[in-house]
Amino acid sequence: MLSEPFLTTRPEDGREIPLLVWRTERPLLAVGTGPLGGGLGVRRWVVNATVPMSYDRDDPAAHLAELAEGLGLDGPGVGLLTGVDVAEVVARTDGGVRVWATVGLGTPVWAAAPAPAAPAQRVGTVNIVVHVPVRLGEAALVNAVATATEAKAQAIWELGLPATGTPTDAVTVLCPADGEPAAYGGPRSTWGAPLARAVHAAVLAGGAGTVVPWSDQR
Repeated sequence: MLSEPFLTTRPEDGREIPLLVWRTERPLLAVGTGPLGGGLGVRRWVVNATVPMSYDRDDPAAHLAELAEGLGLDGPGVGLLTGVDVAEVVARTDGGVRVWATVGLGTPVWAAAPAPAAPAQRVGTVNIVVHVPVRLGEAALVNAVATATEAKAQAIWELGLPATGTPTDAVTVLCPADGEPAAYGGPRSTWGAPLARAVHAAVLAGGAGTVVPWSDQR
């Protein structure tokens, strides 16, 4: 089981910067695209850390590992970064699937857009954390990431943005590491369907208002 996230802060450059932390009662199987703990494997925690929009470290995985150590988190975990205030996380549940999303849409892009002439000046990030209450097979886990991404893109389109996401979005899907694995994670599967609905609802709600980057609020 994945805990509800708790909000904490870390001191950095004279400021208290927020982080969201999830812990597991026992190791969970996870698949994801985050800079720390991405790929497929067993994970024990998740961190979603706010960073200022001026963030320019080129070692985000090492930075997130430092943050996890400072929080006393042991073993392998997942680390995500965002310019959004993670206190604004949106949670949704559907059919036993739980989803949390921090939604920053400052730089909406089409996935297959032409190469830009210059780097984007502001980066928005949509970070999605999903917990499915039953074991998913490896292929189903990968499919669940695709399903979450499709649902996110649907929500962004319904928000009226000509985009499928932002350049730095991340998705993490976690499930129990034991039990008979479910074979499918697509949007019409037993677990993919509620996953898609919950992700869609969370991103739609999170993107409905004006999201101001955390560093612009200070």
